[in-house]
Amino acid sequence: MASKVVFKKTSKDKSVGVYMAKRDFVDRVDSVEPVDGVILVSPEVLQGKKVFVTLSCIFRYGRDDQDVLGIAFRREIYMNTRQVYPPLQDKEQGILTKKQAKMLRKLGDNAYPFFFEFPDNLPCSVGLQPGPRDVGKVCAVEFEVKAFSAESQDAKVRKRNTVRLAIRKVQYAPETGGPAPSVVTNHEFVMSDKPLHIEASLGKETYYHGEDINVDVNISNHSHKIVKNVIVSVEQVSNVVLYCNDSYMETVALEDSGHTVAPGEGLERTYILLPLLAHNRQKKGIALDGKLKHEDTNLASTSIIKEGVLKEVMGIMVSYKVVIKLVIGGMMGTSEVGVELPFRLMHPKPDIVKESEEEDMVFEEFKRKNNKGMMDDEEDDNVSGEGGEAE
Repeated sequence: MASKVVFKKTSKDKSVGVYMAKRDFVDRVDSVEPVDGVILVSPEVLQGKKVFVTLSCIFRYGRDDQDVLGIAFRREIYMNTRQVYPPLQDKEQGILTKKQAKMLRKLGDNAYPFFFEFPDNLPCSVGLQPGPRDVGKVCAVEFEVKAFSAESQDAKVRKRNTVRLAIRKVQYAPETGGPAPSVVTNHEFVMSDKPLHIEASLGKETYYHGEDINVDVNISNHSHKIVKNVIVSVEQVSNVVLYCNDSYMETVALEDSGHTVAPGEGLERTYILLPLLAHNRQKKGIALDGKLKHEDTNLASTSIIKEGVLKEVMGIMVSYKVVIKLVIGGMMGTSEVGVELPFRLMHPKPDIVKESEEEDMVFEEFKRKNNKGMMDDEEDDNVSGEGGEAE
């Protein structure tokens, strides 16, 4: 019988534990999957304290205990807090997901469900890759579920009474794409009667992570200039739009062909590019899909936002384009002529897996000490193989 992993994390004082059936939540542009889970409390340890759960979206640069240029920048884009215990309504009155119902049956009378709806104007999880020596410095949009025990919602909260679990808001490629990108242009030179003609196209608008990108290029050189080289690249553009207007453009795939096109000649070629994080791990400023501490990630997916939503609240906007650059030779040195083809780089929508009523649950516990190679951070979410089966 198949087993379903349920993520579990407990506060140091054992007063509260968080159980979630998944940590990735899909943004479909017009709607976002709700965040749900179960809180297990220990009334004996709580000693009359209440338990709250918070869903938050945070933009930050640098860890909370570090200053960047003398300033630690952290802004809460969104925060919503609910009281879970004592419950404000009877558990039987709430609408539960199938997974919540199964967890409640397994965990017993001291388990209580929680549920959050995402607003439709929040960014997706994304971060800029730090340089090899930038240990701990992060520019990222992050999401977090936090459970804590306290006398009241506004009371000071101790770390030992708190559970933090990182989650991700992700987007998949839309069901239908737009037209395949293409461009046709003529470039004229001084003292030349005829132009340099360039045609370029892609096979489709949306490519998946790990998929080859075929770039069809057709050059007809009617000018008196010589094309000394054809360089084709994939450029990732990241705009940090929340607190400034910083823009980063990084080459994530490159074909330096060395092809030449003499006057009166032509060139028709298909160049194959493969943008992968594996080829760009040393590049500072590359945008990555938000990652959970113990997991690897990939180049950031293209940002798609709902019509009417202000871009300024999106944190970090990511886009991609293929750039075809022609190096032109001349008596005064070289110059460049280029064209661009914007496209989307995303994950395919996964197949929907129907949940079985008989499916087992495995509670997989997160422990900080088992995450080798990571910083010892109170907020790190690390995984161990320890767990127990549920009916």
